[in-house]
Amino acid sequence: MNAILILEQMLNGLQMGLMLFLLAAGLTLVFGIMDMINLAHGSLYMVGAYLIATITAATGSFWAGLGLGVLGAAVFGVLLEISILRRLYQRDHVSQVLGTFAILLMCNESVRLIWGSQPLSLNPPLALSGPVEIFTGFSYPAYRLFMIAVGLAVAGLLYLLIAHTRIGMQVRAGASHREMAMAMGTNVQRLFTLVFGVGAALCALAGGMLGPLLAVQVGMGESILILAFVVIVIGGIGSVRGALLGALLVGCIDTAGRTLLPLVLVNVAGAEFASNAGPALSSILIYIFMATVLFFKPRGLFPSHG
Repeated sequence: MNAILILEQMLNGLQMGLMLFLLAAGLTLVFGIMDMINLAHGSLYMVGAYLIATITAATGSFWAGLGLGVLGAAVFGVLLEISILRRLYQRDHVSQVLGTFAILLMCNESVRLIWGSQPLSLNPPLALSGPVEIFTGFSYPAYRLFMIAVGLAVAGLLYLLIAHTRIGMQVRAGASHREMAMAMGTNVQRLFTLVFGVGAALCALAGGMLGPLLAVQVGMGESILILAFVVIVIGGIGSVRGALLGALLVGCIDTAGRTLLPLVLVNVAGAEFASNAGPALSSILIYIFMATVLFFKPRGLFPSHG
């Protein structure tokens, strides 16, 4: 197998993993702090992508679209939390699943009503549209390298925020010992609104970054929401470093499963078997890995609850 191909797919897996981390970080904190299952999280990803695509088309600037779209999605997330989701905190998980699933459906139909059923196009900035030669004989798309850089920068900022600030201390306390944090005077309701707004902004950032690679269309948040839940289950609910590690593992496994596994099967069992079994094995590889992790670590790799 070509070493250049393996390196390229490793970079693709890193890029996909970091984008999954942007989605999973807010989701795992919401689940960890307030013990709330939020199926509407993928809708924030979709709304952010639509806002960024629309503003980019109106202004002609990808950067303006990205900045204003992320801000708009954060405001939308905060308003959604204050107006609806706050009423679901004390309800059981079944009520939360049904309520947030209803929000997901309403967001899908609202987007269809406003933007129509046809996908929107979102192009990367011209400065990042070409390849970059990393070393002789190996070039990689500049936009994908930019996505990796943004993902690493956001992960670093989140680490500094959570590990070295007072707000971060309250977030960690709320995720691991919510009742104790409330007893010590932490305004968990305000903290949750802040976390939800940050999570919405990260979702929108992921949607805007992935928009030029994937279609900006109705329902785009549902499939990636499943992967985000897999990430937080593997990493440990409420743990940001668990979300990062889980996202990187899922991104690499997903990429390897879709691109490298069929090549291996061709060499081992022939082209016919690879064409028939390859897609099926690739699609279940992530869930096999999740089941394996949960067998040995039922609470994930880095559970935050003590």
